[in-house]
Amino acid sequence: MQHRSALDKVRHLGSTHSGAEHWWSERLTAIALVPLSLWFVYSAIGLTGADLAEFKAWIGLYGNPVLLILFIFCMFHHGHLGVQVVIEDYVHNEQVKFLAIISTKFVAVLFGTASAFAVLQLTFRI
Repeated sequence: MQHRSALDKVRHLGSTHSGAEHWWSERLTAIALVPLSLWFVYSAIGLTGADLAEFKAWIGLYGNPVLLILFIFCMFHHGHLGVQVVIEDYVHNEQVKFLAIISTKFVAVLFGTASAFAVLQLTFRI
């Protein structure tokens, strides 16, 4: 017979294990997305009507590829975290929940990597 307190029973299980880290990560990506989104919208408006050569010249400017890749990383990571919370809250079948979370992470990494690769291709004109 085990004599453990309620705190001992839940320690390192459920939200007490990774909930704070998840919450902080979601908040930090949201904060990072504010200036990155403003920069992206401002840049996109400035590129209205630009052709491919003008876009390649813009993306080749110092700092733009770095900001684009940061924007992509934060956007996909933040989106994945939000969808994961929805899945954890509303999907009750454990197997479906597990597959949905893994699939969401896979899609976020795949699309994020493909987007970052496209930025690098345009930057270095590969």
